[in-house]
Amino acid sequence: MGTFQIEGGQQLSGEIQPQGAKNEALQILCAVLLTSEEVVINNIPDILDVNKLIKLLENLGVKIKKLGKGSYSFKSDDLDLDYLSSAQFKIDGSGLRGSIMIVGPLLARFGKGFIPKPGGDKIGRRRLDTHFEGFIKLGAQFRYNKEERFYGVEAPNGLKGDFMLLEEASVTGTANIVMAAVLASGTTTIYNAACEPYLQQLCAMLNAMGAKISGVGSNLLTIEGVDSLKGCEHRILPDMIEIGSWIGLAAMTKSEITIKDVRWDMLGIIPTTFRKLGITIERKGDDIFIPAHTNGYEVQSFIDGSIMNISDAPWPGFTPDLLSILLVVATQARGSVLIHQKMFESRLFFVDKLIDMGAKIILCDPHRATVIGHDFQSQLKATTMTSPDIRAGISLLIAALSAKGTSTIHNIEQIDRGYENIEERLKNIGARIKRIA
Repeated sequence: MGTFQIEGGQQLSGEIQPQGAKNEALQILCAVLLTSEEVVINNIPDILDVNKLIKLLENLGVKIKKLGKGSYSFKSDDLDLDYLSSAQFKIDGSGLRGSIMIVGPLLARFGKGFIPKPGGDKIGRRRLDTHFEGFIKLGAQFRYNKEERFYGVEAPNGLKGDFMLLEEASVTGTANIVMAAVLASGTTTIYNAACEPYLQQLCAMLNAMGAKISGVGSNLLTIEGVDSLKGCEHRILPDMIEIGSWIGLAAMTKSEITIKDVRWDMLGIIPTTFRKLGITIERKGDDIFIPAHTNGYEVQSFIDGSIMNISDAPWPGFTPDLLSILLVVATQARGSVLIHQKMFESRLFFVDKLIDMGAKIILCDPHRATVIGHDFQSQLKATTMTSPDIRAGISLLIAALSAKGTSTIHNIEQIDRGYENIEERLKNIGARIKRIA
């Protein structure tokens, strides 16, 4: 189990370049299975979860070439489908939640797809029903081996387009169904589809490959099935979750930081939401500039004067992946805020570690926490803690970088799953952080 040692309380400065988006990469990489032609993908982040998926694809028989930093070519012209029945696949697939998204492409192209029950963050129940109900609507037959915890879908007569109203606007569920539907016969209509930028990127890539998807960016997608797809070249967006992390880091450490090449047009209400905590965010071209908040930052209130309430919601609402960052930032704000995590019931359980550091937080229930900010009148205290998942891990890291003294964070593999070469990038802007093991 790896460990970070952090000497907190240092003011940082400089520029930081966000990595490619993890959540987009996991979708885009699975889409290479839809064609036998070469697909080139740029700006792939070098992180644990993405590298696991690349290795899984390689084991499946995808020909992979590294073209440069973050750039790879993929060719799925001679796949080993027997791998899907192997013991190694059970290990590879169960270790990564994103592996579920290989099922749609395999089902579309080869008439069958299998996956062991995937892993990932321990942040509460994350149902797979949306994925498989969508496949069933397209004509697939579903089966689940309870003893081996193995899912399977087969469509011996091919897939046929249909209308479906999704029970939830699942991002990965929508992505999986879209990838299956692009090669189905007829027209598929998906209502209550997710419309996150990463899903928009997937649709743009598939259209470049010859798919016919309309309604991109809305919650109503129409897909005209085609016989086959061709190759293409695609560039992954900068990671909006990492961008939000650096905004929070700058505020908590009173640092002047420029976040480069953020694709402002794809950030939605993220800048606006951080501004609700009183954080100054300036747009400079396509960069975000955060000045040093030497006088702190003050939480806004609603028009009627009531306490600010920030909650997550499907896009274009505020992403749940950044609520933990907001919560940490609020611990040093001037004023109070209610953080309402609606989508996952276990994501706020890391706040006990912040309370140990001196934060004033009332955990109301598994979904709500009230934060009373210190206004920098007292610093958080250094402590020893363990990272429970990616987003809580980076939040604890930000807290440690702002805290007085030397903190230790164990299980940093969770952070490595989502953040590329993080210690070196933080050192480049002045952080005192060391990887011990």
